[in-house]
Amino acid sequence: MKRALIAETVGTALLLMAVVGSGIMGEQLADGNAGLALLANAVSTGAMLYGLITVLGPISGGHFNPAVTLFFWLRKEITVRHGLLYGMAQVVGGLLGVWATHVMFGLAVLQQSSTARSGFGQWCAEALATAGLLLMIHGGRRHQPTAVPALVALYITSAYWFSASTSFANPAVTIARGMTDTFSGILPVHVPMFVAMQLLSAIMVTPLLSWLFSGE
Repeated sequence: MKRALIAETVGTALLLMAVVGSGIMGEQLADGNAGLALLANAVSTGAMLYGLITVLGPISGGHFNPAVTLFFWLRKEITVRHGLLYGMAQVVGGLLGVWATHVMFGLAVLQQSSTARSGFGQWCAEALATAGLLLMIHGGRRHQPTAVPALVALYITSAYWFSASTSFANPAVTIARGMTDTFSGILPVHVPMFVAMQLLSAIMVTPLLSWLFSGE
């Protein structure tokens, strides 16, 4: 369990470094072109996810996401204790990743975002993006387990663009992004609703996905 918790902490930290760091770098180099900055952000995040799930997945399962952990708990694949410890490791890892990124870019380590991300459309986007992510994970595990890293990486890269919220789809990532006043940040007061929609989506989609793949 210790190795798994370290893997989840390190993995989530590196994921946030990719999300926040590429957002900062992309914005600096895009010369005001928000689309180009978002493209850099999406590609970097997808690439990091592929590497993390491939390398750390065999150790911890490669969750790096409390919504994914909740999904596995609802399916009785992990215990409550297991899930809670994973969730704590993911949140801590996310915060450490954000702070490390601030250090790399010479920014104040402790800060809060001023970027508003709210409204019915974005809440729906978070629910749908999270549901799609779980579909990729569960479907991939059933049909082609070795393809899961690529499926998740490609899906998140796409979801950056098709979702109104740019697809946070991860409570630990959402909480951590509230602590950075950079391109990828989210106003802390808007974090709870994003997290609620992500977790609610996991709760609602779990029985549907279990049924969908039950006949195989």
